[in-house]
Amino acid sequence: MSRIGLVFLCAFLILPAFFADAKKTRLTDNPLYGVTTTSPEAFLGYPLGERLLRHDQINYYLKQIASENPRVSIENTGQSHEARQQLTAVITSSENQAKLDEILAQRQQVKYQGEQQGPMVIWLAYSIHGDESSGAHSALKLSHMLATSEEKWVKELLNNAVVLITPTQNPDGFDRFSTWANGYAGKVAVSDPNHKEHKQGWPSGRSNHYLADLNRDWLFLRHPESQGRVALFHRWQPHYVGDFHEMGHNQTYFFQPGVPERTHPLTSKANQKITAKLAAYHQAELDDKKQRYFSRQLFDDFFYGKGSTYPDINGAVGVLFEQASARGQQQDSVNGLVTFQEAIDNQYATSISSLKGALALRSELEEYQADFFKNKHQKAIKKKPRQAGLLLSADNDSGRINALTTLLSQHKIDYYYLTHTLSQGGLDFAVNNSIFIPNKQAQSSLLEAMFDDRTEYIDPTFYDISTWNLQHAFGLTLRRNVKLELSVLSQTPPAFTPVSFSNDAVALLIDWRQSQATLLLQQLLEQDILVKFAAKPFSMQVKNKDLDFVAGTLQIPLKQDGHKASELNKLVAQLANKLKVDVIAVNTSAASSGIDLGSPDFELIKPIKPLLISGKGTSTSEVGQLWYYLDNVLGVATTVVDINQLASIKLSDYSHVLLADGRYQTLDERFARKLGQFASEGGVIIAQKGALHWLEKSNLLKNNLRSDRFYKQLFDAEGLTFDEKSAFKAKQAIGGAILELKLDPSHPINFGLNGDRLPILKNKVIGFSQTNGPFSVAAKYTSKPLLSGYLAQEYQSSFSNSPAIIVESRNKGAVVAIADNLLFRNIWLGSEKVYANALYFIPALN
Repeated sequence: MSRIGLVFLCAFLILPAFFADAKKTRLTDNPLYGVTTTSPEAFLGYPLGERLLRHDQINYYLKQIASENPRVSIENTGQSHEARQQLTAVITSSENQAKLDEILAQRQQVKYQGEQQGPMVIWLAYSIHGDESSGAHSALKLSHMLATSEEKWVKELLNNAVVLITPTQNPDGFDRFSTWANGYAGKVAVSDPNHKEHKQGWPSGRSNHYLADLNRDWLFLRHPESQGRVALFHRWQPHYVGDFHEMGHNQTYFFQPGVPERTHPLTSKANQKITAKLAAYHQAELDDKKQRYFSRQLFDDFFYGKGSTYPDINGAVGVLFEQASARGQQQDSVNGLVTFQEAIDNQYATSISSLKGALALRSELEEYQADFFKNKHQKAIKKKPRQAGLLLSADNDSGRINALTTLLSQHKIDYYYLTHTLSQGGLDFAVNNSIFIPNKQAQSSLLEAMFDDRTEYIDPTFYDISTWNLQHAFGLTLRRNVKLELSVLSQTPPAFTPVSFSNDAVALLIDWRQSQATLLLQQLLEQDILVKFAAKPFSMQVKNKDLDFVAGTLQIPLKQDGHKASELNKLVAQLANKLKVDVIAVNTSAASSGIDLGSPDFELIKPIKPLLISGKGTSTSEVGQLWYYLDNVLGVATTVVDINQLASIKLSDYSHVLLADGRYQTLDERFARKLGQFASEGGVIIAQKGALHWLEKSNLLKNNLRSDRFYKQLFDAEGLTFDEKSAFKAKQAIGGAILELKLDPSHPINFGLNGDRLPILKNKVIGFSQTNGPFSVAAKYTSKPLLSGYLAQEYQSSFSNSPAIIVESRNKGAVVAIADNLLFRNIWLGSEKVYANALYFIPALN
């Protein structure tokens, strides 16, 4: 028989059996039968990684495969500051896709019932730092593989798990970097680290629109990208979270566990045990590629505001990955050539090992999560009429309490309002500015972490800050383990009483301690309404009662040129009711004690026009925090100027010049003289941290500073072995500790702050000398300044009773010198009023 005849005979014998099997399992039963899912290469028209993608290209690709493939759907978690969509691919079997609502409903019960139902949830999140783009590119490759693969392990995975893939967590920074790197990439790849492709301009793509490091914002949620990300976390309550980053180009590859002694004490050993088991899968995958790596070094697992640690305090297991970065297409390193394509491949490899490891350890991950929430959920409060918890108050300011409750809600932490004023330990907790947070609830672990006050640590080495206690950040009064009856608690917030004013009022008074009073003031100034502030306290009779008004109280006289009293009444009422600011009308200028309303101690507030210095040599994050505060909190049109353009700027056009932390080495004597003249003619310089060194060097700051050299002599390094020097260096660092300041309440820079104590976060070795001079010390560190976190005893003793905030007069103007960043990550709401005072009050008093 011929060869052709033999082939036909075999086909004749085989086909019946094939069709018989097909009747049992039809090809059309496979949801991927006949489906064509576009690959990244086909979508782009060039190989993935040949050039850096933009965020919109990534989003379009996710939408493309979601429209083509039954395994893929899309979650939209909102927009970035620059209105870029934040998309996550939801990849699972078509059967699971058909019942996602049911699966989500099951996930919502995890915290409250402790039961594990439905598929496991794995979340792989990439490129939260926009210039660490290899992760985002590997995410596209992974998405296509999961959507199309028929491998046995992949099908098992998608039948038993939902995989969430978020390629870019920082859309604005991601596009900033890709535009830079692509713009300086030639046809011939340049590996020289000095090439402009590898040397980003200021700011780099690491940060978001307001120059914030979003991988430090998981707890604080100051930015919409973070808010959407945390909402996604709690919507899905994942079992495992992979957090993919890049590090310096001279490194290799890192995956957790991190340094064991630097794991936060609230993270359980069970969590770290699973992390170690998962590491075996990463090792195997990278060993197969002959890729070098390290673990248990350099990186910690401490601060819960990061992507790899936030899951650990929320019932999941988070794992950090760090890939050596090419910061472009390729770059020479001590380990050889680092290429972007290799980085993509490594991130893809550990994405695969994450999926395989999580699948293999599914029962352990589910058991860990069930145990994490076991016995934590607060049962129906009616069944337990007496609850123990935290009682908090923001004295005279409902704004900070509202900001706290918003944050607690985003983290799914239960809280209650008071139905009437309570007294605890000699302090009153009023209805409109106090809340109660039960200890026993599903999110009790996160609650404990957010108000943790420890000052002792096994290893005082921190990759980031050592403390973040929200009591101090928000400037709150706190009582722990207070037991309250159900009758004094409510889930309904107290109603704001709308303000209205009678025609016989002569002035309107606003308590400056209210957070929203700053925004109200700015809006009044923008409408050319005359506003004054009280330089001294006073009392007025209102509705037959004497009311005390603190220094800093705002006065709006109702007799003003160009404004009718009735129109002013109406306008102020509208703004006050919109912003929920209490305003009190008075029908006399006579005080019952203290200064009258017509007193010269009521100072006129002038409109402000601030200039914020930015650019190379300034701290990206702190410039961003000042910008965020001015723009979002005060609502002030802020001119941000690059440091290299200052020579051509007419400073007299501005009321204030703000200098964040930085080195300012490019500023010369000519600009120093120009800035000095600006202050002498009535301008105000507001400077903090490193900027103070330049001011001192330029003779713009009369007080002497203490810096690294002074403080390092306090430490005894004699007799240390080589191995001990690393720990000694960590002891000399100030990673971030909360210290207490003693205020001069009579100083205008402190108006609106409660009492004479102020918690601040210190993270730089800098201070003022204790010598006398032609300046006023507005605040000092207390005799025992450490409130929370780690600070070497040598620093505690040296900072004790030394100045922290100084105001120096300059003829008609002033220099406000601040040793610390009182806006820290825009979460330090308790001290941000200092900047408002420097902007609105200091000019009037010089």
